[in-house]
Amino acid sequence: MTPPGLRALAGFVLLALAMACSPAPPPGVTLNRGNGGEPRSLDPQLIGASAEANIAGDLMMGLTTEDAAARPIPGAATDWQVSPDGLTWTFHLRNHLWSDGRPVTAADFVFAWRRLLDPKTAAPYAYNLWVLKNARAISAGTLPPAALGVRAPDDRTLVVTLAHPAPYLPELLEHHSAYPLPRHVVERYGAAWSSPAHYVGNGAFVLKQWVPNDHITLFKNKLFYDAKDVRIDVVNYYPTANSAAALGRFRAGELDTQTPLPAAEIGWLRAHLAQTLRMVPYLGVAYVSINLERPPLSDLRVREALNLAFDRKAIVAKVLRLGEAPAYGMVPPGVANYPGGAALAFVSQPYAARLSQARALMAAAGYGPDRPLRLDYLTTTDPDNLRVAAAVQAMMRAIGVDLTISQADVQTVIQRMNAHDFDLAANSWIADFDDAANFLDLLRCHGGKNYGNYCDPAYDALLDRAQHTADAAARGALLAQAEQTALAAYPWIPMRFMVTRDLVAPYVKGWIANRRDVNRTRWLWIAGKPAGH
Repeated sequence: MTPPGLRALAGFVLLALAMACSPAPPPGVTLNRGNGGEPRSLDPQLIGASAEANIAGDLMMGLTTEDAAARPIPGAATDWQVSPDGLTWTFHLRNHLWSDGRPVTAADFVFAWRRLLDPKTAAPYAYNLWVLKNARAISAGTLPPAALGVRAPDDRTLVVTLAHPAPYLPELLEHHSAYPLPRHVVERYGAAWSSPAHYVGNGAFVLKQWVPNDHITLFKNKLFYDAKDVRIDVVNYYPTANSAAALGRFRAGELDTQTPLPAAEIGWLRAHLAQTLRMVPYLGVAYVSINLERPPLSDLRVREALNLAFDRKAIVAKVLRLGEAPAYGMVPPGVANYPGGAALAFVSQPYAARLSQARALMAAAGYGPDRPLRLDYLTTTDPDNLRVAAAVQAMMRAIGVDLTISQADVQTVIQRMNAHDFDLAANSWIADFDDAANFLDLLRCHGGKNYGNYCDPAYDALLDRAQHTADAAARGALLAQAEQTALAAYPWIPMRFMVTRDLVAPYVKGWIANRRDVNRTRWLWIAGKPAGH
């Protein structure tokens, strides 16, 4: 009998060969996008990385969607009404089709959202819809999915009941966690529904081919409701985890866009390819997760010492040189309806004094030159992340921390963080919507992205009070209080407030750099592309 592992491998090889023999692309305009890491899945409820979300956003569309500048506009819904108390939203669906010709109905949203919240799905972004009535209890397994605050009185009407007012809901519903699912396909094929052979979407493109670790090809969806205005016929997404190698492909014309650009080459890029740079303040923060479940990282003194020794200014000014701001908090500046002001206690302290304080804290915790603290630092194989890791290693050595660097591909790093299998891990968060709560929810007890397992009921209570506060200023003040509460516990190491890092060839038109770094292929076109590119 063939061992199960070999049977699975053989099946994967046959699947890859079948996909490689898919029909040739139709004539028309092709866009080649460098896209960071290799996707783990294209099921919108199982994905988590930006590279996966970029592709899913071309294949699927929620009740709302993004315009060319990533602002929320009507998507599967044409319009909606909100009750005076802000708790009931009634969405009216446009008359549009799945890519197999079946109508998209309100029941498809009900099915999708119940599946998302069902603990059996283990969706990493299930908490994104905790804004719905009973959603948190469903995620916890104390209520059935049928209790979710969403219903479809008819095929074109979706009534959503919230647990608390959420004026940011239109922006939240752009997110892939809120996409509908083709129930007729999911129920027929199960987990295999999201393979190229069965994938059905309601977005501007359809999935045609996936050659693992090589490329994913999408064709224009002729049944898309706005297909007449989509000017790209074929889009190829290439995994480009090595941004330095991807730059070479971009310069050779093999890639028309590339995300991210290699920070090590930023000086050369500014001098020679400035017209291709798309760098604006990002709605994102880079940080280092700390696993609070592992002693001695459970010791506040150790976590504070690590934060003190971390030289954020050196990272942004000497290592990356991208024009980013050092982060002493969790929420980037300029977030809507947020006063800011929360910061680590030592923000104004000179670095030399911080090192002295860090060494004293480490000594009090029992560590020093004769007894170094040995920790592992998990990061991806991207050259820029490895350069940062080397700098962090030197910083920590100065306070008696012997840091080993472990590198892995993006999906392995995510899996290890989800399993809490790390000491320290390089991380980042790009907001799903422009609201401070989307950053602060990362530290909720048992939250889906709370990799370090920080848990403070007082912190959660502040977030809950804020979510039930209608006045924007009062809500913002509560969120700022929550941020300062968490920062006092040093649950992670804030590193930098990010900028977007995109390379876009001059002949790619319609790309609008924006704080969310979302640029759907639907809005792009090509004009004046040189021959041979």
